[in-house]
Amino acid sequence: MEILEAYDATGSAHSAATLAGVDPKTVRRYAAARDAGRPVTGPGRRPRMIDAHLPKIEEWVERSQGTVRADVVHARLAGVGFPGTERTTRRAVAQVKAAWRAGHRRTYRPWITEPGLWLQFDWGEGPKVPGVDGTPRRTWLFCAWLAWSRYRVVIPVWDQTLPTLIGCLDATLARIGGVPTYVLTDNPRTVTVDHVAGVAVRHPQIVEAGRHYGTQVHTCVPYDPESKGGSESTVRIAKADLVPTEANLREQYASFAALETACTAFCAKVNGRTHRESARVPAEALAEEQQRLHVLPAAPHTTALGVTRTVGTDQTIRFGSVRYSTPPGLVGAEVWVRVAGAELVVMADLDVLPTMPGWAAGRAGLTEVARHRLSTPGNPRIDLAHYPDHPQDPTGAPRPPRPRARSAAEKDFLALGAGAHTWLIEASAAGATRIRAKMAAAVELAALIGNGPVDAALGIAAAAGRFSEGDLTAICDHQATGATAAGLVATDETHSAQPGTAAWATFGASTATSTTTTTEETAR
Repeated sequence: MEILEAYDATGSAHSAATLAGVDPKTVRRYAAARDAGRPVTGPGRRPRMIDAHLPKIEEWVERSQGTVRADVVHARLAGVGFPGTERTTRRAVAQVKAAWRAGHRRTYRPWITEPGLWLQFDWGEGPKVPGVDGTPRRTWLFCAWLAWSRYRVVIPVWDQTLPTLIGCLDATLARIGGVPTYVLTDNPRTVTVDHVAGVAVRHPQIVEAGRHYGTQVHTCVPYDPESKGGSESTVRIAKADLVPTEANLREQYASFAALETACTAFCAKVNGRTHRESARVPAEALAEEQQRLHVLPAAPHTTALGVTRTVGTDQTIRFGSVRYSTPPGLVGAEVWVRVAGAELVVMADLDVLPTMPGWAAGRAGLTEVARHRLSTPGNPRIDLAHYPDHPQDPTGAPRPPRPRARSAAEKDFLALGAGAHTWLIEASAAGATRIRAKMAAAVELAALIGNGPVDAALGIAAAAGRFSEGDLTAICDHQATGATAAGLVATDETHSAQPGTAAWATFGASTATSTTTTTEETAR
């Protein structure tokens, strides 16, 4: 500033240099920079050999919408005699692209949401889970998000068909306890069947479902996921936590039920913690937003869910003259059945099933309760997991008896533990005598040395088939020496002490040989 002040006062570079104590060339350079509008101090920009080609580079960047590659630009410049290196071209192209993006950057207006107005949903690919035939198959995650309260709902499904979509929407609305004014999603075929002049044509059945629930279904701009960023973020967070990857160290799911449990735990976690943007707990904000939601219809929308069937007392339904099993708690209830590819899907409204194990009372919405592979008449599809109180060996073998105490003595014996139960079953099957007396002796022995050693000895006796008098006492004495059951020997022919008959194996062969020899000599 002193240099410029001296120059303004004298009007001569030589005089200003004398007053400021600098070289006259410095004064001229500072004055020229100020007059040109450039920074007076700092490094100056030297001329470059590519400066003459910058207008052409800017034209190419503009025509390609900022996507042209630097190597392509350099090849074109080299064709017109540019002597510089590709490094020089890359630097120039990067500067031009940065300037172009600064003038064409997309900006956003903050979305001021209102309670009870918007619900967004989208699909995300889930993990592979064993299907109805045991082979791993892909799943999908239905991810919904209330825009104001930030309340999230994640539901795992097997497909993205229209009936599945309607069922997920019904279950989502049941969870949030009401219906918002608008529902925003992408443009799948289950929602948008066509685009005419850029206008989305809605699927008739999704429109009918929207009328049933009292909401309007809207779709975002095609190929523009940023117009529904809330649901996109929900899908990304859900996949990061639920899909097994090396990043989250999550194990593979053993069944579809395990995936459902994980989704329920995920929703409870994200809805129970403070949201970073809103600084509110979504579950608490939902209670406030529910006051602005419309009333949920008493009955679900079932137009696209197939045909109805009534569950019989054997927990099965009939479809195509074939019986298919259902989970417990559905006896006498009406369920919806539809065919999805080579599978039969069974859905139920849990609102009418408050007594089902693990399902809470209240409007819970439509839920898929069973899925079977299609079969032919005479070949029923029965899932043994649907009958937890009726165990059955899939091979058809009879199930073992279940001891139930009917007297005080039997109760005392069975109270010893699992070994007592096993001993009673094996001893009865082996036809052992004086079982009641041996049970009483075991109870008396347990009173002396404790239930644990006696129960372990009973288990060993059952495995070894030792049900004689004194066997239990002998096993307890053997265990008292510190021996374990690792060297357990069962009383079978494999460990028999009876001498073998290998010496008699050639007896018949030698006799036959001598007889043949005698016959030949007689003939001669």
